[in-house]
Amino acid sequence: MKLRNILMLNSLLCLALIGCTKDTEDIETNSQNEITRPDNSVDNPELEVESFVYNGLNEIYLYKSDIPELANGYFQNTNDKSEFLAKADSPEDLFDDLTSSIDRFSFITDDFESLEDSFDGISGATGIKFGIGRIAGTNNIFGIIRYILPGTSAEDAGLVRGNIFTEINGQKLTSNNFSSLIDQSSFTINVGYVENSEIFLTENEVTLTDDNYTENPVFIAKTFDIGGRKIGYLMYNSFIANFDEELNKAFGDFKANGVTDLVLDLRYNGGGSVESAKDLSSMITGQFKGKIFIKEQWNSKYQNFYETQNPEALNNRFDDKIRGGASINSLNLPEVYILTSNSSASASELVINGLTPYISVIQIGDRTVGKFQASVTLYDSEDYGKSGRSTNHTYAMQPLVFKSINSAGRSDYIDGLQPDITYIENLNDFGVLGEQDEPLLEIAINDILGRSQTDKSQINRLEIELLGESGMNNLEYQKMYIDALPDL
Repeated sequence: MKLRNILMLNSLLCLALIGCTKDTEDIETNSQNEITRPDNSVDNPELEVESFVYNGLNEIYLYKSDIPELANGYFQNTNDKSEFLAKADSPEDLFDDLTSSIDRFSFITDDFESLEDSFDGISGATGIKFGIGRIAGTNNIFGIIRYILPGTSAEDAGLVRGNIFTEINGQKLTSNNFSSLIDQSSFTINVGYVENSEIFLTENEVTLTDDNYTENPVFIAKTFDIGGRKIGYLMYNSFIANFDEELNKAFGDFKANGVTDLVLDLRYNGGGSVESAKDLSSMITGQFKGKIFIKEQWNSKYQNFYETQNPEALNNRFDDKIRGGASINSLNLPEVYILTSNSSASASELVINGLTPYISVIQIGDRTVGKFQASVTLYDSEDYGKSGRSTNHTYAMQPLVFKSINSAGRSDYIDGLQPDITYIENLNDFGVLGEQDEPLLEIAINDILGRSQTDKSQINRLEIELLGESGMNNLEYQKMYIDALPDL
């Protein structure tokens, strides 16, 4: 089964407003332009999950045209279709066979409840957010702690950003085992640090417990008063819908503090809600209410339906209210500095791409992942919503369903978004997040103030190759999703 990065779109895509069929027929409309559905019975009850997988992808998958077996009329009759489904070793294998080779992000799960929790920011947490790296030219694999979640076992143990570890539960990390080792719910790590390009291990070992935890993605929000400029700094680590109010409050504080410049830190943000991304962009600006933030492009069936019946449904526009109805605290800025890394994905990239046609976006750091598509949660029900789903299994799918395009027509940034000022984090000069001399933030502040950049040539760089990171095996990894269908 292919290892897939996860791009999520937690929306009950096909509600009463859009009738997703569970057959291979095209969308049909009656004289009132309402969508009707053909019969959606399962041909073979023993293939219930497989039928769900096939029918869901046949209906809504973005890259349906790339898969011959998903073409309408591919099977001569229901027996042919059943024989095809029965050949799959598992629903997971069938899903992989029916998704495009260019699709890195669609996935299937046999535990939709865990998927739903992940959308709400609820998960087990050992308290460390880390990357897994390899020292260039060696086989030395180690974990690098990027930040610590407050109120967790990691904070209690005194771990800090920049700590490293080379073992989990006494097993030395290798390129072959690190993915399975970091996937454990609780584990013990050895503790070390980097100094002058060397790794020093202490005798300290820390056991991290997997406690149920809801992470607030608004990690740091502060205002600097430097040279007569009020510079806001926001480290935002996930686009989680449940924390839109906290995000809006942070911008309310920026507004009250008279912030004239903003540094948005998305270096470890793998994505999330499209609505939250749109609202964040409206908080940064405010002067573009009603203008197009991003446009959606679906598979040909849905694209044709939207274009003929309700083209406005394809547009996501800047607005002035968050999803709960509160007014957005907008800064009306003409430019923004955004810090990125090769862990910045999906909704993080959406903010950069969506804002670029309107204001000056200065991107600092490393190139981003390159995720411009969105997915949706499909359940095994008549309309693929959770209500009325089959109680015979707990499978759900998260296929890509549309790609995002900014108002200038930009999309398909497969290789990521390239920074304007390149700086890759250096373990010899990692810095403290939120402090003015933290390297990435310092670069942004210096550029805002027109200062010369600090000469770091005297600091040796420990070159590492990033192999993975915490959460890479989780369902919420590098997600982007919408919360509801556009009105038809």
